[in-house]
Amino acid sequence: MKNTSTVKEFILIGFSSSLENEMLIFWTFFVIYGLAMVGNFLIILAISVCRKLHTPMYFLLINLSIINVCSISIIVPKLLQILITQRKTIVFPGCIAQVFLFTLTLGTELLLLAFMAFDRYAAICQPLQYTIIMRKEVCFGTMIGLWLIGIINSSIHTGLVLQLFFCDSNIINHFFCALPPMFKISCSDTSLNEIMVFAASIFIAIGSCTLTFLSYWFILRSIFRIRSTEGKKKAFSTCSSHLLVVSFYYSTIIYTFLRPASMYSLEEDKVIAIIYSVVTPVLNPLIYSLRNSDVKQALRKLFARKFFQQDLF
Repeated sequence: MKNTSTVKEFILIGFSSSLENEMLIFWTFFVIYGLAMVGNFLIILAISVCRKLHTPMYFLLINLSIINVCSISIIVPKLLQILITQRKTIVFPGCIAQVFLFTLTLGTELLLLAFMAFDRYAAICQPLQYTIIMRKEVCFGTMIGLWLIGIINSSIHTGLVLQLFFCDSNIINHFFCALPPMFKISCSDTSLNEIMVFAASIFIAIGSCTLTFLSYWFILRSIFRIRSTEGKKKAFSTCSSHLLVVSFYYSTIIYTFLRPASMYSLEEDKVIAIIYSVVTPVLNPLIYSLRNSDVKQALRKLFARKFFQQDLF
């Protein structure tokens, strides 16, 4: 039985298809990656240079964009390299780094989405107390806490993976080093790993999902009290788009990590993983920011090269 320290590299199967299809997949992911990077960096730049956007909501949006840039960059560049070079290997330290960093960004993003929903609840349902509830110290302190929880959670899972043995196979049937497919090829007892994944899913995924939907429940109750039809439509438009993405995101993650091992399908998981690891970082700038009039105004000023004029900001 070989210890994990003797495993020099893993083989990522990726997407089994012909060379022509793999080139199509390459260009598809290349475009998606480019859109995600451009969209998120534009949001970060626009919010950073525009003093009007230096509010709690946009502070959280910057953090979301940073997480999106990190999470998609952990996976897609290596996938593009595999597709273009046809060399499907990843060294053992690189695989462990993917496990740690992706688990970190995934957990932190789930918690951040819940905090963003709370921010909207405070703004809509407690407008007079908003500046007190979401003051600078609370925002910074909460974000530090979310990152610490993400680091602790990721460290636990990564540490448990390092205890596994891989004696029969080093072939991972996935396009990155995800936890479930790594459990599949281990000849060790992975019950503790699966228990910890289940516990983290309950605490982070289910917990964040519950807080998010509770916040939106109170928001919707407040919207129904709005007398103006136009005001209701505007509020519903914003909430519905946010809820759609959040529901899509939470459901894919909860389904992936809460399924019993007997129901796990590697091919199905690849498709689901694309949604929460690749598609979501592209959608978030569009849904959370680019539909916002203040952000669009800041972006127009950036493109017009007027952000150097202090009187405009």
